[in-house]
Amino acid sequence: MTATINGQPAAHPPAPGQCLRTHLRDNGWFGVKKGCDAGDCGACTVHVDGVPVHSCVFPAVRASGREVTTIEGLADGDDLHPAQERFLAAQGFQCGFCTAGFVMTAAGIDHADGLADDPARALKGNLCRCTGYRSIEDAMSGVAHVHSPVAGRAVGADVGAPAGRDVVTGRARFTLDVAVPDTVHLKLVRSPLPHARVSRIETASALAVPGVVAVLTHEDAPTRRFSTALHEHLTDDPADTRVLDDMVRFVGQRVAVVVATSEAAAEEGVRRVHVEYDPLPAVTDPAAAIAPGAPQLHDGCPDNVIGRVSGEIGDVARGLAEADAVHDETYRTQRVHHVALETHGALGWIGPDGRITIRSSTQTPFLTRRRLAHVFDLPVERLRVVAGRVGGGFGGKQEMLVEDVVLLAVLATGRPARLELTREEQFTATTTRHPFTVRVRVGATRDGTLTALCLDVLSDTGAYGNHGPAVLGHGCAESMAIYRCANKRVTGRAVYTNTVPAGAFRGYGLGQVMFAVESAIDELARRLGLDPVAVRRRNLVSVDDPLVTPIGHADDLGIRSYGLDQCLDLVRDAVDRDAAGSEAPPGWRVGEGLAIGMIATGPPGGHHGRAVVRLTPDGRYRLDTGIAEFGNGSTTVHRQIAADVLGTELDRVDIRQSDTDLVEHDTGAFASTGTVVGGLAVFRAATRLRRRLLTLAAAHLGVGPGECALLAGSVRAGGVEVSLADLGAAAAGAARKDVTAAGHADGAERSVAFNVQWFRVAVDDETGEIRILRSVHAADAGTVLNPMQCRGQVEGGVAQAVGAALTEDFRIDDEGRVVTGTLRDYRMPTFADAPRTEVHFADTADPLGPYAAKSMSESPFNPVAAALANAVRDATGVRLTALPLTRDRVWARLRHTTDGGPDGARAVPATDRRETQVT
Repeated sequence: MTATINGQPAAHPPAPGQCLRTHLRDNGWFGVKKGCDAGDCGACTVHVDGVPVHSCVFPAVRASGREVTTIEGLADGDDLHPAQERFLAAQGFQCGFCTAGFVMTAAGIDHADGLADDPARALKGNLCRCTGYRSIEDAMSGVAHVHSPVAGRAVGADVGAPAGRDVVTGRARFTLDVAVPDTVHLKLVRSPLPHARVSRIETASALAVPGVVAVLTHEDAPTRRFSTALHEHLTDDPADTRVLDDMVRFVGQRVAVVVATSEAAAEEGVRRVHVEYDPLPAVTDPAAAIAPGAPQLHDGCPDNVIGRVSGEIGDVARGLAEADAVHDETYRTQRVHHVALETHGALGWIGPDGRITIRSSTQTPFLTRRRLAHVFDLPVERLRVVAGRVGGGFGGKQEMLVEDVVLLAVLATGRPARLELTREEQFTATTTRHPFTVRVRVGATRDGTLTALCLDVLSDTGAYGNHGPAVLGHGCAESMAIYRCANKRVTGRAVYTNTVPAGAFRGYGLGQVMFAVESAIDELARRLGLDPVAVRRRNLVSVDDPLVTPIGHADDLGIRSYGLDQCLDLVRDAVDRDAAGSEAPPGWRVGEGLAIGMIATGPPGGHHGRAVVRLTPDGRYRLDTGIAEFGNGSTTVHRQIAADVLGTELDRVDIRQSDTDLVEHDTGAFASTGTVVGGLAVFRAATRLRRRLLTLAAAHLGVGPGECALLAGSVRAGGVEVSLADLGAAAAGAARKDVTAAGHADGAERSVAFNVQWFRVAVDDETGEIRILRSVHAADAGTVLNPMQCRGQVEGGVAQAVGAALTEDFRIDDEGRVVTGTLRDYRMPTFADAPRTEVHFADTADPLGPYAAKSMSESPFNPVAAALANAVRDATGVRLTALPLTRDRVWARLRHTTDGGPDGARAVPATDRRETQVT
């Protein structure tokens, strides 16, 4: 007996032991997503006889003879279900990977039981990493945000994502939402040891498993070393990694690849591969890794230091001596995981022409293609990399972590090959945020003028360098440059350890260092008896100041527009209007805190974006861009820009993206460049096409170009019009070629964006619980091209940062083993945990961005942890110096108000917290 799925009998019965999720996907219902394997995230929610269930923990055999409804079967023909309508109208998604699960949960709510009015309870089994849950809450409440702009007036409007209808109906295709015949499945043998040499691999037993096609080891893989990190310039990152290595440096490193005709056979093959190791001394602590006698992890790096920064401006020793007060403290930030709901995965195959296609969950399709060609010594023209819709990234998919293994299997077997990481593998074998230890020494005179600012930074890059040197340098840059101070010094090291590699993560080092700097500035002000905001205002860079750090002055980076003063004013005004926010429970201590941040709108060294806009013979526009869509919203903004420049309606602009065969080179969707680089390329391409169309119309109508006006579907000169379809057909002629224009931006000049975060919190002495009573964020985003979407980026960034500040702690034991290998252990925010953040935008215009826009996808994350710590300090008198600010850590520090140990807190008597303390 089989199930009925969306009104159709299942094509075949389930396999023994198969869960309903994989059974549904085997039957082609790709709207059912895999996010956790354990019933933790809700992305796989479907209805069985009308009841929502997590299909990843629901045995498929139990659905036999029953009615199963997936997201694809929820609508009635072309008419959306009310839940789908609400999510579409509220744009209750960003990447959209979790959306099917939310919609199915919402659709299954019995409004009579009150759950519709209690979304925190209704949605407790569903997780979202992108939105911060506020647009989801609006969708549950029936609040509509999307508006339809008039032709040529799309910029500045609340425009929905062009794929929105596909997202809420399950038709949007993510990386592995395709079926390729004769595909083999890959599973990885991983190291149980943190440091060892592989002496022997026995594969015969695995090859005897029915269905196992091959077992690939380091002997079958290229020997060329590379970095999994991806940047425009190959030499930006240390080349210290091999596809498969005979030396393992962390628990979970891949050792061999089992290739089989089914996942079950591949998993059994993995269990039967026998690996013999020669264990080596391991080191899991960065301070121990740089101590004399520490084991060396990589050849050519005897001290285990893979990245360094150092420099001094002025005389820091003199500046500290001249200060009336000095704050000297060490701050620590922990590992944090990206937790993109779509795990890393890729699918590869060889086409009839011998070219290889890799379909990948990547933020960087062009850089991935180039890196694969480099590692495997292939002509780049033989490779095609395609990114479908990507289910979240946050920097974690600016890495090549699965594509090389897939290509290895494709080349070895000649068959299509597929690899999808489990959630446990995502935790134990991908990348995390770099943990930082930052000693800050900052001094000031009695009026709050800074006299010295000194940082000593130690970053743990894990077993491989990845982004380590770049994250270290970036983290130490804008976090210091934002303050004027004659005497600055920084010394920083990025260190190898035998732990999971760290990589790119939202903020790219700034969140870690800003936690230290903004906590220190706040503490210094309080010790001087001064208002922390006033001390910041006194020392902040202004619009005319150069951005200089001890590690060099970037000539391409400057303050092109300045909105930090406005951001501070916006927060102050918002707080003055409603200082209380939610009411604190009786007896809890209440405090407020603020922190600021500055980030460059793009990376140093250039970041290329290219776009092509065409008028097709049928009178429509086609926009080609290389930027991947993973919830960053670039697709929406690029379409808005093109429609605005060309004076047309949004639905006349079609878009192709993220396919190295169809579009021109693009560095990728990272470093907040989707708008300021990719969008600028679109603007330039559309502007050139507009000029060309006016010239063609003028020739067609026999008038001057200045007499022509480009309208939504035509060009007018005087009282005469020619339709774009006729104009396109005439220009195409017999060859039927499109009228085309290209645009390019290289990111060579960079501006900065500013953010201010403020919290009001309540702290319970008895439990250490921190409750956010109110959250206000002000952002300097230049011209806001899509207020709804930009607000969503801020809300999501704040919510993710709140998780990193309060609950998320990626833990590794002394033997290098990951302790937090599931979502329920890791504790990312649920709907009930994320505050509703009030978002305000400064009124600025930046000359470098399209329509004077700036970036705003990473920067909201950076000041959040410090603002929370400052609010807790205001409430309790305790300066917590290590993240996360968990209940047990807060409770312990409130109980022991002396100098802390490694968890870190400096206590100031709660009855006299603002007493001036001077040297």
